[in-house]
Amino acid sequence: MPIQQATRSTPRADLGVAFHEFSPDGMNFVAEQVLPVLDVPQEAATISVITRENARTVDNRHANGGMFGRVTLGSEDKSYTTADYGLEGQLTDKDRARFVDDYSPEVETVQVVKTHMQMAKEIRAAAAIFNTTTWAGGSLYTDVSAAPWDAAASDVLGHVEAAVEVIRRNTGMVADSIVIGPVTYKNLKHNTAILGKFSSNPQVLTASVWKQYIAEILDLRNIFVADGVYDSALEGQTFSASDIWSDDYALIFKRQNGSLAMPGLGRTVRWTGPAGVLVNGLETVVQYREEQTQSDVFRVQEYVGEFICDAYFGHLLKID
Repeated sequence: MPIQQATRSTPRADLGVAFHEFSPDGMNFVAEQVLPVLDVPQEAATISVITRENARTVDNRHANGGMFGRVTLGSEDKSYTTADYGLEGQLTDKDRARFVDDYSPEVETVQVVKTHMQMAKEIRAAAAIFNTTTWAGGSLYTDVSAAPWDAAASDVLGHVEAAVEVIRRNTGMVADSIVIGPVTYKNLKHNTAILGKFSSNPQVLTASVWKQYIAEILDLRNIFVADGVYDSALEGQTFSASDIWSDDYALIFKRQNGSLAMPGLGRTVRWTGPAGVLVNGLETVVQYREEQTQSDVFRVQEYVGEFICDAYFGHLLKID
């Protein structure tokens, strides 16, 4: 009687938690900080987004016996779409036996998968955010590269202040965040005007305090420094490191916090189906056996998309 081969994959909740909680050491991915995750019930549909039109004023003076003025929620239906992304990690029987005394081979395998998926998400987010098509024209884009931020005397403070004011006038709300690449952040730490704001020697500050101080000097709540690197060489060629986030741009923006009732730049939309991809809001790791390679395979899948709710809540600066 022939042996029936099992074909069903096995969900691994323990590895799902390990996948969700893992953050690669020494790599700062900011895509889901700049565009916070929003779970959606459909793969592609529309979302009612609160727009800048909510800043419109309504006369609230009331006449005796008359009707009160009314305000309506200034929402707009905008289309979003998610795409199917996923990777598998292969753990051979030989590698499992070889590394079992050094670390947990299964956990390490899904952590490598997480690193690659986060890197791909970061590349997509950088392309969506440092985008001169989305941010085009005087009210969305300013070219200050004639006074580049890699010059210590550049008027960075003035550039950011002007961008914040444009967003305020465009939307009625004050920008609270900036996203930049690692080279740009290094340039900010050497900017003459920024250094002049410190009351003591800034060289003794820790990395986290540096960021906090620079954000406050720029009159912003958040500074997102995206320092991811990817190999831009073709397969088989020598490794060539390239920054995911360019040093040519900086985006000043109002970050969307909480629900969609609070307007802001945008979200990472994540489809909660199909069944088995997410469990209790966590990515699911499934395992299956691949006898022809004497391996266990661990798969992670997600349906996500980078969604800009309203470009007017951001202002792109060309800084180099």
